[in-house]
Amino acid sequence: MARANVFEAVERERERLRAMAQRIWETPELGLHEEKSAQVLIDRLEEEGFDVEEGLGEMPTAFRASYGSGDPTIGILGEYDALPDLSQKVKAEHDPVEPGGPGHGCGHNLFGVAGVGGAIGVKRAIERGDVDGTIEFYGCPAEETLVGKVFMARDGAFDHLDAAITWHPSTLSTPTLDRSLAMDSIRFTFEGVSAHAAASPESGRSALDAVELFNTGVEYMREHVSEKARIHYVITNGGEAPNVVPAEATVWYYVRAPTRAEVERISDWMTEIADGAAMMTQTEVDRQYVTGCWDYLPNRTVSDVIWETMRELGEVGYSDEDRAFAADLKGTVPDEQVEGSLEDVPEEYADEIRDASIYDVPVPPHAEGNVGGGSTDVGDVSWITPTGQFRAATWAVGTPGHTWQATAANGDFGKKGAVYAAKVLGGTAYELLENPDIVAEATEEFHEVTGERGYETPLPSGTEPPFDITSP
Repeated sequence: MARANVFEAVERERERLRAMAQRIWETPELGLHEEKSAQVLIDRLEEEGFDVEEGLGEMPTAFRASYGSGDPTIGILGEYDALPDLSQKVKAEHDPVEPGGPGHGCGHNLFGVAGVGGAIGVKRAIERGDVDGTIEFYGCPAEETLVGKVFMARDGAFDHLDAAITWHPSTLSTPTLDRSLAMDSIRFTFEGVSAHAAASPESGRSALDAVELFNTGVEYMREHVSEKARIHYVITNGGEAPNVVPAEATVWYYVRAPTRAEVERISDWMTEIADGAAMMTQTEVDRQYVTGCWDYLPNRTVSDVIWETMRELGEVGYSDEDRAFAADLKGTVPDEQVEGSLEDVPEEYADEIRDASIYDVPVPPHAEGNVGGGSTDVGDVSWITPTGQFRAATWAVGTPGHTWQATAANGDFGKKGAVYAAKVLGGTAYELLENPDIVAEATEEFHEVTGERGYETPLPSGTEPPFDITSP
């Protein structure tokens, strides 16, 4: 019954959580600049008596809030950064609040708020004496640029945790057993010699030529990486005018692969290709490592506790009005996108989900062993401590993340999904605190899976948080 008390404690927070989620939705802030958003969460946690430590990982908007004492120590991860150019009103047609402005197209206005709600529910249980141990909430900035948790992990923020749990807004409520891709974000800047491209080209050395040769070399490398590896780039600086030999040019790459080891192998190879391009063009090259992350390693033991909690809670409980608005949003999503979202869903659920506007019945864990196409800095935490993650239904069926449709849902019915997620987080954390044997089992599984490969930060020595990077 004690876990039910956690659910009740979160339910009593419902209106405050909804109001917090709305405030963050109305003031979207990009990664490492989430001053107002982080403060909304900090204020509520301090009001509840949590000890708050700010500025983790040399980032002003990163923080940890702790309550209780002793072991076990369970961490809840939260995020609150927005995305560029995803401003959107709560309506079923594309209509920005501020054209070109940021918006919460990935639901992080719900994400961190739910974590705070879950932590408060567990705090009340510790306060009553129902359970012993420590609950910690982590305010993690800049997930969209894969920065926050990576720099926090480098500074040891998660080292003492016995387990971590987190979630993400989505179209389904289900524990996450699929893996993500490890990633490196690297800028290569070539320096040449400027000259008049017509009058004296022989006196110039084109940095843009070096970038193009480098990109060609990377294209030939693609044949020799794994099928799941992803390499994508953009030329951020290619010169100013055709009649001037570019003295400087920059290309920015993301390298992704199923394992950290393969990402490092590809990145090292790319560095050699860049050196070759510089040699061929008689230019110089500078390699700026922006950030990187590990692949997500789901802990089945923690995930099973999440599933038990979701089954006990049942549906989110959306109203007919919520479902009608979701149907309007779903109508703007291409049919092939809806079908694609069902690819890994258990067959017995697929038809019901396809016909629904919102599907909030919990779906059993599935897709174990699959590797998705994205990356998350939750991966770094999962290689430090046993980590469980789940998705909660906050969007219309088939809605992709990073879209205006998601932004609209996150400002409306998705807030009910955040309260549901808070209950799952709180109930799961309570169960781990109450049952040290489960934590021990999760730890044993963690060591069996990780083996001799312990976590090492992907960040080169001296790397500073990239405050100038605001888009994913």
